[in-house]
Amino acid sequence: LSQLTRGGSLERVLRYELLVQPKEPGTPYDPAPVETLLTARGAKDQPDGSKLWRLKNGEVEVRRLLESGVACATELKVQLTDKTELIRELVVEGVQLANEAGLRLVDPSLSKTLTASDEGLVADSYFRTARYAGEYLGVSSAVMASWGTQEPEGMKPGTKVMLAIAAFFFVLYVIVEKIL
Repeated sequence: LSQLTRGGSLERVLRYELLVQPKEPGTPYDPAPVETLLTARGAKDQPDGSKLWRLKNGEVEVRRLLESGVACATELKVQLTDKTELIRELVVEGVQLANEAGLRLVDPSLSKTLTASDEGLVADSYFRTARYAGEYLGVSSAVMASWGTQEPEGMKPGTKVMLAIAAFFFVLYVIVEKIL
């Protein structure tokens, strides 16, 4: 959230991310093979140093993750929305990309190394994150996800109030009719 204080928007900061990392933790990471594979897949360089990777279902922001100035992973970030097609596609494509580079794809939210069959698991986590961002943080692209929540059981409070008012006027009408 420090990016917010430097003029970044909440929409830009809140994204779902996957990481391409070495198979063995602690092993030095060289981002060059991943960047070469991404360029071959049509990823375009952006002015801010990131790449934009266009998939069938949307765009993925790709950038190096640095720790103390040294690359330790490549981030694959997608915008939070109410649709899961892009994140599903990214899991499949990302696993393939990582395998070709001799690396692994990790979902930090799940603390799990991913396989192509994990797309449903990641989509569920992504949707929960998007629903939270839309409902509680007001991220406009994810607001529709918050509408996907289940309604609580029973009557809504507004319905109960309307029924109470209608019952009151009915009882009042019956009493006035008896008196007259």
